[in-house]
Amino acid sequence: MRKGAVAAAVLAIAACLLHPVAAPPAIAGAAQVVRVDELSATRSALFIDSAAMGRTIQVQVLHPAAGGDRPTYYLLDGLDPGAVQSAWTNATDAEPFFQGKNVNVVLPMGGQASYYTDWVSDDPRFGRYKWETFLTQELPPIIDDYFSGNGVNAIGGLSMGGIAAFVLAVRHPEMYLAVAGYSACPDTTIAEGAMMFSVANRGGNPLNMWGAPGGPAWTEHNPAVLTEALRGKTLFLSTGTGLPGPHELEIKPQLPENIFFGGPIEFGVDACVTAFEQRLRSLNIPARVEHSPVGTHSWSYWQDTLHSSWPTIGGAIGA
Repeated sequence: MRKGAVAAAVLAIAACLLHPVAAPPAIAGAAQVVRVDELSATRSALFIDSAAMGRTIQVQVLHPAAGGDRPTYYLLDGLDPGAVQSAWTNATDAEPFFQGKNVNVVLPMGGQASYYTDWVSDDPRFGRYKWETFLTQELPPIIDDYFSGNGVNAIGGLSMGGIAAFVLAVRHPEMYLAVAGYSACPDTTIAEGAMMFSVANRGGNPLNMWGAPGGPAWTEHNPAVLTEALRGKTLFLSTGTGLPGPHELEIKPQLPENIFFGGPIEFGVDACVTAFEQRLRSLNIPARVEHSPVGTHSWSYWQDTLHSSWPTIGGAIGA
């Protein structure tokens, strides 16, 4: 991160500490689908009026062309989700990869720096974030109704989305049979500083998410504390070490960014994933954890681990 960006983020956090925003009132009502765009025979865009967030949310779905019941994989984006399409379909081969597979892949749009959670307060920059309510209450019945979902679900994500996947899984263990985190730190105590910095760096007030660091809401969203809720689930985690690997040898415009920014980030993620793996082992909760000796915090590696995780995740949900 450049010095100017770091300074700006520090100032943003300081301002946030002085000016937290009041908690929003409760919202009643049900989510409604206002439009469906069939982008192809196997990809659709739903525009959903979310009562919880008071706005229309676009969700794109990769799905089989033929009918029949099928499970669903909720696949969450990173810190800066795509505006026109999910970064999963923009930066990886996710769309052709899932073609022919009997599964709905749900790609929520938007939610920059949201951690896909219910924020305790509205935010001047982001407005009302109630992503947990949207993803666990409003969206699933719509997906099952429109795309023949059979109620069997998995959830995964990269970086921010991977943290969120584990948070949602421990808070709603009845909803998901499998959980995947690609370059994600599931321990929100270890990740606390980075999470607050990332929100402030995008112009938000980190106190509006779960309140003051170390407060009860942080504990209530920490998979390293609520780990028992993962027992019996199929778990997948992947991490590199931050060292340049085969993808950095390719000629790509983002090569310097991968090395100088993605390398240190992945180094920190690797330490967190290792600690979380030890936590799982101490409780005799099995997990498949891929530790690569190289690899930065970048899309080429997330495409690789999406592929390598699928036998585990897809097998758990019967896809």
